Amino acid sequence: MSRGLWFVAGAGAGVYAMSKARRLTDSVTTEGLRARWHGLTHAARLLGEDVRSAQATREVELRESFGLAALSDTPQLQGPQAPQAPQAQPGPTLVPPLEDRKNDH
Repeated sequence: MSRGLWFVAGAGAGVYAMSKARRLTDSVTTEGLRARWHGLTHAARLLGEDVRSAQATREVELRESFGLAALSDTPQLQGPQAPQAPQAQPGPTLVPPLEDRKNDH
């Protein structure tokens, strides 16, 4: 029985080693590296979304605990409330407009 046990253990180890070697060779091809890169960027994107969501939730909690105005209550510099930039006054021009030059001839 011990010979059969060692045969099965050796065959199992050989199959395991072959599958690991095949995975390794597949992962170092250009397609494998590209798949790993896309997986990494996707994971980073998901992490960023989770961090922003948790940050917004925590900010709301802190504003409520300190009795501050909610984000929607704070004045925004958008729309008609935004201060208008002063209009630049046209200064003297060095070249007369085309209409004036036509009359000179």
